[in-house]
Amino acid sequence: MPHIKADRQTLYETDYLQWIETNVEKLRNQDYANVDWTHLMEEIEDMGRSERRSLESNLIVVLLHLLKWQYQPEERSGSWEGSIIEHRRRVKKALKESPSLRPYLDSIFAECYAEAVKQAKAETGLALETFPTECLYELTEVTDDGFLP
Repeated sequence: MPHIKADRQTLYETDYLQWIETNVEKLRNQDYANVDWTHLMEEIEDMGRSERRSLESNLIVVLLHLLKWQYQPEERSGSWEGSIIEHRRRVKKALKESPSLRPYLDSIFAECYAEAVKQAKAETGLALETFPTECLYELTEVTDDGFLP
C-alpha cells in the first residue's frame, strides 16, 4: 500500500491536471479506497481561501477606483469606470455563487478600504491625509452599478 501512496504523490506533484482527472474518475467509479484524500482535502480548502482572496482583491480595486474617481476628478477616464464596473461584477458574481461570502465581505471591508487608500496614495501622488481614514461609502454603494462619488 505505501507504493500506491507514493504514486499518488508523484502524480499530484508532476501532473496536476492528470491528478485531478484520475481522482475524479475514481470518485465517479466509487473507488474511494484509492482516492488521494489528503491532497483532495487540501485542494478543497485552498479553493475556499482562493475565493476569499479573489473577493478581497476585487473589492480593493473597486474601492481604489472610487477613491481615484472622487479625489482626482480631472483624471477620470473610461478605464477607471470600466474597472469599477468589471470588479463590481466580479464581487457580485462571487456573492451570488457563494452567498456565505457575505459575512466575510462585511468583515474585511474596513481592511480593504485601508489597502485601497494606500494604493490610491501611491497611484495618485496625493497626500495620505487627502483620503478619509474611515470609508465614506457604504458597502451597498460600493457594489451598486449606479454609484459613483
